Amino acid sequence: MLVLTRKIGESICIGDDIEIVITDITKNAIRIGIVAPKDTPIYRKEIYDRILEENKEAAVVNVDNDQLINLNKYLKFMKKK
Repeated sequence: MLVLTRKIGESICIGDDIEIVITDITKNAIRIGIVAPKDTPIYRKEIYDRILEENKEAAVVNVDNDQLINLNKYLKFMKKK
């Protein structure tokens, strides 16, 4: 992990097209602005983790054994035609 010290108005560049700007500092939080191309998705970490978890859950296919048996029968029937 790279740790940098920045003051209000100072920024950090990531690659050629992303800039992180420190806009405000309070006792409990830092406000940042992000300048990036519109097609670059930007998420808070906890939201990004939730998206990844939901994608994993959506990728799991739950197929009932009876469904497979019926599909197999249907395919055999269609093959005979």
